[in-house]
Amino acid sequence: MISHPRFYWGETGNDLTPTLFKLPIPASRHLVPTGYGYVLPDQNGWSRYLHFQAAWVVILTGLLYAIFGFLTGHFRKNLLPGNADLSWRALTKAVAGHLRFERPSEAEAWSYNLLQRLAYLFVIFVLFPLVIWTGLAMSPAFVSAFPATVNVLGGQQSARTLHFFVSLALVLFLLIHVGMVWFAGFKSRVWAMIAGRVSRP
Repeated sequence: MISHPRFYWGETGNDLTPTLFKLPIPASRHLVPTGYGYVLPDQNGWSRYLHFQAAWVVILTGLLYAIFGFLTGHFRKNLLPGNADLSWRALTKAVAGHLRFERPSEAEAWSYNLLQRLAYLFVIFVLFPLVIWTGLAMSPAFVSAFPATVNVLGGQQSARTLHFFVSLALVLFLLIHVGMVWFAGFKSRVWAMIAGRVSRP
């Protein structure tokens, strides 16, 4: 991204191609026109290597989590909302409560509320598969074996642009998630995530 902070749509994109949008940051390559009179230090080599290694960690842990979630019924029991929860009244009540920063009652603190369930389902079954798909669609080796993965997206530059937005959505989710954990009680919530249980007061 920093080496070429310009985004395109379709199969090709370069310095001479009109951009879909560009980030207002300097590039790490002097040939990329950004409007700045300087470039950032080029750390592209090791950061790309680390990025690809981290991607495989995400894929493998994601697969284990999905298998575990289906086999144990975690998704069905803890994340799938009931029919009553999906009513317009329940949804507006949950949104209004969050906008007012209401703390959950003791009973509500022992399970995911409606917005948490919908957010987790969206992240697990939409954003993570999409970030993996768009990442693989930028790989020439993968695309040569499975060309449909990039053709459906409209081209490699489209995949790169989508990958950027999905990654941004995941980072925002992480920041909001950590903020909400802090608001709800950081020490007790983090311990619950590590140990798998909450100590009742």
